[in-house]
Amino acid sequence: MPHWQTSRFLLDLQHPLVMGIVNNTPDSFSDGGKHQGLQALQHAEKLVKEGADILDIGGESTRPGSPAVPLDEEMQRVLPVVQEAVKFGVAISVDTYKPEVMQAALDLGADIINDVWGLRQPGAQQLVAAHPSCGVCIMHMHQTPQNMHLNHMHGDAVPQVRDFLLQESQALMQRGVARNRIVWDYGIGFGKSVAQNFALLARQAELLDLDFPLLAGWSRKGSLGQVSGLPVNERMVPSVAAALLAVERGARVVRVHDVADTKAALSIWQAMHEQTTTNSPQEN
Repeated sequence: MPHWQTSRFLLDLQHPLVMGIVNNTPDSFSDGGKHQGLQALQHAEKLVKEGADILDIGGESTRPGSPAVPLDEEMQRVLPVVQEAVKFGVAISVDTYKPEVMQAALDLGADIINDVWGLRQPGAQQLVAAHPSCGVCIMHMHQTPQNMHLNHMHGDAVPQVRDFLLQESQALMQRGVARNRIVWDYGIGFGKSVAQNFALLARQAELLDLDFPLLAGWSRKGSLGQVSGLPVNERMVPSVAAALLAVERGARVVRVHDVADTKAALSIWQAMHEQTTTNSPQEN
């Protein structure tokens, strides 16, 4: 199985990893305003105790229709949390598309850049390429957070997402970024219809056949609400179900709000998986 090279850690992807979400924002779609300031750091500590392998710290909401956050405000939200969280002994990811925030977080010891824009902002690719070892998660987004909900992708999303992620990865590798630093995220909810989101889940194999590890970010997303009929604060069970389905189809990292519940579910999946591989029928 592959490894994910990050600034301080070579993450073993033999077993699925859980990335816990730390939103230091007033307006995130699921938990906006709940974990701001000191509460964000306390929440990060809680997620580590629950078993998070990675913390993903963000200071700007990317919910549909959300406004952009000024650079200095995002810096004030993110950097103090990163400065303390790097002491927790787990990989620290920073959810940002601004090269200035990326650089400042990496200077503090952050391990991963998780960019919803897929490093398309000017200077982002160059910055990541200049770092000797940071990990990067390239996500696909159609349109922008301000308008993506108004105009979904047209046609079959799977090959379009695949082509975009491959193109951006090849551009990074041409700049000298090692392949084992790159993970893909197909961007659930970012300008895609409910059917397109579930097509991406059902057909993950078409993304995985190019041998880039896959991160799945289904937690509490609107498509789960559309299918289950549940409001955002009651989507733990659908979120865990989607995470398990993604892992079963080959995802190596799941980005979640509910770390303890996801870890518990994955422990059952892991026990079953180990028996399946250990006791597979022998050929005569």
